[in-house]
Amino acid sequence: MNADIEQFITENDIKYVLAQFVDIHGVAKTKSVPVANLMDVVEKGAGFAGFAVCGLGMEPHGPDFLAKGDLDTLSIVPWQPGYARIACDGYVNNEPHNYCTRVVLKNQIKKLSAKGWTLNTGLEPEFSLFERNEDKSLKMVDKSDALAKPCYDYKGLSRSREFLETLTESLLAVGMEVYQIDHEDANGQFEINYTYSDALKSADNFTFVRMAAGEIAYDQGMLCSFMPKPASDRTGNGMHYHLSIADEKGNNLFGDDSDKNGMGLSKMAYHFTAGLLHHAKALCAISAPTVNSYKRLVIGGSASGATWAPAYISYGDNNRSALVRVPYGRLEFRLPDSGCNPYLVHAALIAAGLDGIDRELDPGEPQNINFYALSKAECASKGIDILPQNLGEAVDALEANTVLTDLIGKEICEEFIKLKRDEWIDYCRHVSDWERQRYLELF
Repeated sequence: MNADIEQFITENDIKYVLAQFVDIHGVAKTKSVPVANLMDVVEKGAGFAGFAVCGLGMEPHGPDFLAKGDLDTLSIVPWQPGYARIACDGYVNNEPHNYCTRVVLKNQIKKLSAKGWTLNTGLEPEFSLFERNEDKSLKMVDKSDALAKPCYDYKGLSRSREFLETLTESLLAVGMEVYQIDHEDANGQFEINYTYSDALKSADNFTFVRMAAGEIAYDQGMLCSFMPKPASDRTGNGMHYHLSIADEKGNNLFGDDSDKNGMGLSKMAYHFTAGLLHHAKALCAISAPTVNSYKRLVIGGSASGATWAPAYISYGDNNRSALVRVPYGRLEFRLPDSGCNPYLVHAALIAAGLDGIDRELDPGEPQNINFYALSKAECASKGIDILPQNLGEAVDALEANTVLTDLIGKEICEEFIKLKRDEWIDYCRHVSDWERQRYLELF
């Protein structure tokens, strides 16, 4: 153990370290390790029964899944004094495990590194705050947060400030540069923005955000949900990905002031965009990975009265109704929701974008129109295709796109497709309260 790590442990009075990785859904999994055994986690790994964790492709008679810690990620856990967290890569039989999504992402990052490139991403996670009634049903934390259009409302922001301030201070304490906090479009919905970073750190950070928000809310008697669409009459929880590629000197390779479209994009950025559009239907399964995700990705009108979620495979300047928006000199991929696995989404975006660059794909002309105002037929007449409208369609699109699945990794994609197809079948067979209310006495 080097002197810097020893100093970190002493200064922060660390007694335990959470050896943390994620399952295929992006859910944090941990073991609590006495700090004296930290280097065992780094060098040998913390052992897990892999069959007990969703999506690791393991059987009960298989070897241990060993989570090896990345010392660069060691940080305090501000809401849990005396604890640190270290993000881990999965190993099986002393080899990086291709079902571990952090390993999957690192495999894609190697392809970028071979070109001298780094993918930088800035994520914008949205979440909703609730309390539970005695019967376990949900209610609003702040009953006064009831405006028809509550976005940016001061009162809604102010009256949830205890939670938001605690969360923000926790993120700042581990070096995440929070620069904006706002009340979003739905009642009880918020967003915290923090500075972009390289793709791996960005995924590690978002995992930490979900861990922090969930536990801080619990400590305050609340429930913080990253569910994509927790209420049919409110906008969903998206997570926009801001994307750019830098060279070894840190120069933005997506930027070009001479862009004839006035969007400040380089040829590389246009090819990357084309890759995202070309593989959009398959990317949908990974970026919007739950049955509930597709209550958010709707065409035409929304039960909430408005939606910021894309359903249209297109790109445009400052067009928030498109799949890809272009804030000058970079891309904003608007498809993912807050329930995604950030490692897997990053890996898929790199694979799709690099395919666009390698094949010099053309995204066509930008579309700066309000797609929400168009019917499906009108979109078709303009040559604009739509995203899958349910998880079953999205999984079919991913399975059919063997180019993308081979680029991401055959093993992880097969596992993901199997689990998500099972999820879709389970949902289709479920009888809901809506169905009983509508049909029980109809006939």
